[in-house]
Amino acid sequence: MKQIKTLLIAAIFIFGATQTINAQAKTAHVDVSEIMAKMPAMLDAQKQLEKLSGTYDTDYKKMVEEYQAKLKKYEAESATVTDAINGDRSKEVQDMQKRIVDFRDNAQKELQQKESDIVKPLMEKVRTSIQKVGKAKGFQYVLDGSTLLLAEGTDLTADVKKDLGF
Repeated sequence: MKQIKTLLIAAIFIFGATQTINAQAKTAHVDVSEIMAKMPAMLDAQKQLEKLSGTYDTDYKKMVEEYQAKLKKYEAESATVTDAINGDRSKEVQDMQKRIVDFRDNAQKELQQKESDIVKPLMEKVRTSIQKVGKAKGFQYVLDGSTLLLAEGTDLTADVKKDLGF
């Protein structure tokens, strides 16, 4: 009778331990930054942004060169022209400075907006894929591996890349 009682208690403990283990949430991690960096659509987007940035840089350099040439010319001629002409030229140079600063600021804003417009749908696609792969593999939580301090669990990065087609 004592052995049956001991076996019954042991069975209860084993059953309880199994239930506790099964009740723990399954977690995995995925490196979103690695996926985004290697995603073909993101690489194409970066090329588009670099091209647009290059165009802005070229236009900006032309404006600065034109400004510097005018400034040099006006400084050289300042002693030989009237005060009224020098005043007009000074105003023109200040207007050019303002246009250059405005152009630079607008170009930066447009680049940031373009990047946001491109990255947002790609990020949503990655998030959807992570959810799909995580659910298919039975995980309740999937953490971004780029911020983990310890990541000994399942890494879904390769599975998500495969789901995204690269």
